Amino acid sequence: MKLLLSVIRLALNMGPRYFLFRSWYEAARRSGLLRLRFPKQTVTLQFTSVACWRQSPVRFFFNSKETLSRRYASSGLFQERLPTPPIPSGTDWLTNPQNNYCYPGDRHWTLFPDFSETAGDIKLVWEKSRFTFLYALIRQDFHQHKDHADLVLHALTDWISTNPVNCGPNWKCSQEIALRVLNWTFALHYYRHTPALTEQRFQVILNSIYRQMQHVEANIQFSRLAVRNNHILTEALGLYLTGLLFPFFPESARWLRKGKRWFEQEIAFQLNDEGAFIQHSLNYHRVVVQLLAWGLRLAHVNGAKWSDRLYERAHRTLSFLHSFQDPVSGHLPNYGNNDGALFFPLTSCHFRDFRPQLAALAAVLGRQLSFAPGKWQEELFWLQLDTSGTPILPPTAAAGYTASGYFVLKEPATLTFTRCARYTQRPFQSDNLHTDLWFNGDNLLRDAGTYQYHTDALFRRYFAGCEGHNTVSVGPYDQMQQGRRFIWYYWVRQAAGQWFENEHEWVFEGSFTGYRHLSRKGIRHFRQIRKSKTAPGWVITDRVSELPHGLPLRQIWHPSDAFSQTFAMEAHTPDGEAILPQVLQGWFSDAYATKAAAPYWVFATQQTELQTRIFRRT
Repeated sequence: MKLLLSVIRLALNMGPRYFLFRSWYEAARRSGLLRLRFPKQTVTLQFTSVACWRQSPVRFFFNSKETLSRRYASSGLFQERLPTPPIPSGTDWLTNPQNNYCYPGDRHWTLFPDFSETAGDIKLVWEKSRFTFLYALIRQDFHQHKDHADLVLHALTDWISTNPVNCGPNWKCSQEIALRVLNWTFALHYYRHTPALTEQRFQVILNSIYRQMQHVEANIQFSRLAVRNNHILTEALGLYLTGLLFPFFPESARWLRKGKRWFEQEIAFQLNDEGAFIQHSLNYHRVVVQLLAWGLRLAHVNGAKWSDRLYERAHRTLSFLHSFQDPVSGHLPNYGNNDGALFFPLTSCHFRDFRPQLAALAAVLGRQLSFAPGKWQEELFWLQLDTSGTPILPPTAAAGYTASGYFVLKEPATLTFTRCARYTQRPFQSDNLHTDLWFNGDNLLRDAGTYQYHTDALFRRYFAGCEGHNTVSVGPYDQMQQGRRFIWYYWVRQAAGQWFENEHEWVFEGSFTGYRHLSRKGIRHFRQIRKSKTAPGWVITDRVSELPHGLPLRQIWHPSDAFSQTFAMEAHTPDGEAILPQVLQGWFSDAYATKAAAPYWVFATQQTELQTRIFRRT
């Protein structure tokens, strides 16, 4: 009965189309129908020769490394000494580096489960096969006048021989396939005229690109109907750009047409009128920014255009993300699921520094952001962009994206970020009214991060639930009930927030109704944030409508080292009783699959209200 109720709640939350398609897809996978649709054996085809391809009129960001060198001389960019990254080879394409489990490379991709206790996190295998490491090699070649062409091209052909068509774990995720093809395409254009790109190598690589994109088209309904997030965006753009850049494939005209239509449809659906993204994640939102920059730029240089609505959404999403950006570090809050995704790492900036990607999208749109000169500019160089566009004015101090549930206060030295959202699309974390505080580029009170999708229940609950966020929990319970994998039940459906201003301070007030698994009518959580206009100090008041079953109100904070060195906090109840913090052992994850021990503080009371003052030490 409990399982049946969970299935019913899932169907109600996700809708009948999702539920019916997932049911059909799982039946097709188990029965072997998908194995018939995606055959292992393929024949080698001849599309064009390497000589003809080198003379193709189709334009990339650049024609070759030689044309880049001529422009670099006048770019003003500084040279960097970059270490050579390790290159996976042989069975390393199939080995999980965390537990050394090696996937069988001859088994059909449908036979691999998404999650396996034995195999571990499959994403750690996919990560290598994305080929993002190629950018470090290419950048080292360019900056230090080296030549890794043979090494790079051998890595591509080695992967192809180790991962036969539709076999092995690296054929399971169509987004990973599309991304791999885009990264290979970048490398092919950089090494376009190298003698290492022989006719034999070119034909092997070209056939693999073709078969991989055939797979993407054949399986794209899964991403369109069952996933509908950055996966379908990557796959649709992959089809469009493959059709654009490889026009000699038999399906290229269809891929170009379908990819364009699907990408435009999904951008219109996944980015709302405020510029917010459907996945409730700032890191995944940056994935969209990179895809937009690539798609718009490559269309422009080849004389193509996108729909007016896509350009409008791109402008709005750029302003949205920029409003949350810390002006000192270039970082945004570590909010939402963060698997470290940075599809096209074209600079040496930290992966949480959004300046390279936001500046690139701004430049494609004919705008510019007022960043001080730095390493972030290299992305503009590789995409052959400049910063002569119309400046984007900085956002006003307080910004509230009320429909999306994002709120920020951005002052010269501080940044206050909070979230107060109702969910109409799938939530990924239970973190409403999480609050991030920044001072002079330091994230004082921070999100604990994501750590890893495939891990034990303790870490899943900690990083995805209230315990890993600066919010309130009722006893040990989350605001929504966590299910398997990425599923949450009892979605928050009522939430509202707003910034106010008076003579001395900024005030945020927000509330939501959650905890329907504890109370049928739900429990309302109200949070007020008062920020002084003259000092880096905050007063935060939390109140809940009830505490059922004698559960305590728990206010949770995740301080960074910078906070502990320069700031302090104290809490008390409405009648003035001081509450001492419980210092508990938690974790902080700044990058996917890594975590470090980090204490977090909990102020607990049996009363329904608690006020905390955060102030700078004198």
